[in-house]
Amino acid sequence: MSRIVRRVTTVSDMRALAAELSLAVVRLTRHLRGRRSDAQISLSQLSALATLNLEGEMTPGTLAAKERVQPPSMTRVIASLSEMKLVKRDPHPRDGRQVIVSLTDAGRALLVDEAIAREEWMTEQLSSLTGAQLTVLREAVVIMQQIVAESE
Repeated sequence: MSRIVRRVTTVSDMRALAAELSLAVVRLTRHLRGRRSDAQISLSQLSALATLNLEGEMTPGTLAAKERVQPPSMTRVIASLSEMKLVKRDPHPRDGRQVIVSLTDAGRALLVDEAIAREEWMTEQLSSLTGAQLTVLREAVVIMQQIVAESE
């Protein structure tokens, strides 16, 4: 881990940093996905559940937009989650053509189990870092959250 840190001073440096960061995020995501070896749902389904948990009930169209997928894809995701009793679909209170999708208790419990598995692995990885490295990571998390928030 003792790589030489160089300043980002040119567009070329910025592109190199973007490539390195992208690859590191992909690899980290792959490791986090690996915590789910016995997972009963896909990552698309997990993401939809997480969005419902974070933002509350919504229409399938709104959920599709938030997940950045096409409505027919989200319809299939919701149907499968409903079959597993992880979400429920209720009539829209004002528009009879729509439904409102919300998490069930089973959906919330599954999200908790998923989070625990990821957090246990990540905690183990972080425990071997120095205080200075942990400080850098805390700062990086804030920056990454800003990048994501600005693109939404």
